[in-house]
Amino acid sequence: MSTEQFSLKGRTALVTGSSTGLGKRMAMALGQAGAKVALNYSNNEERAAKAFAEFEATGAEGAMIRANVTDEADVNRLVAEAGEKLGPVDIVVLNATPAQPQKTIEEYDWDFYQSMLDFFIKSPYLVTRAVLPHMKQQHWGRIINIGSEVVHLGITPFTAYVAAKGGQNGFNRSLAHELAPWNITVNMVAPGWIPVERHENDPQDLKDGYFASIPMQRWGKPEDLAGTIVYLSSEASAFVTGQNIHVNGGVTVH
Repeated sequence: MSTEQFSLKGRTALVTGSSTGLGKRMAMALGQAGAKVALNYSNNEERAAKAFAEFEATGAEGAMIRANVTDEADVNRLVAEAGEKLGPVDIVVLNATPAQPQKTIEEYDWDFYQSMLDFFIKSPYLVTRAVLPHMKQQHWGRIINIGSEVVHLGITPFTAYVAAKGGQNGFNRSLAHELAPWNITVNMVAPGWIPVERHENDPQDLKDGYFASIPMQRWGKPEDLAGTIVYLSSEASAFVTGQNIHVNGGVTVH
């Protein structure tokens, strides 16, 4: 197999929610593989500027674009602006996420459930619909949903997040069938609990319990996602679609 199959030169990628954490590292991986990358943020402009400086320091080409990916008009503007600055989007990584508090079902209200559905069902739908005309026209595209092992494990108390991620998994599988005739692959990557900024204040007992469940006996790092994301974005995965790949050191093998 030629290493050229993993090259993303000549491609444009969009990674939603990529000013921090796993999203930032995935965007950097795509840029290092040769793609022009549209990074995206919604609120923290200072953090986004710092992340984009880190991205550019790798020598990659891209743009940082502010947009609320749960808003249809903002999504359409995001995709159009990415196209104007970098070229039409060939690869999209659906990563944007809100806060994820764990509560019993009695403690959640429907507004919170709706916010989960907005990020994990509505946003993937809106972004996918916006990038599809170009992908269909060129008969090539890569759509990567960022899922979670919580669907497989049934983590509790976490019904709102687990339900929404389960729905995104179903979206991924059905869309893979729908878009296969256009040579557009649709896959999901399900990271384990990989400590990033959002986990800084997580209780130590929860961290200890999760660590004990990792067969590889080490914490995952954001960099551990890089190879999988590049693979699913490249020609090397041309015959892979509808899959859910867990990147978690073997936690879901149990």
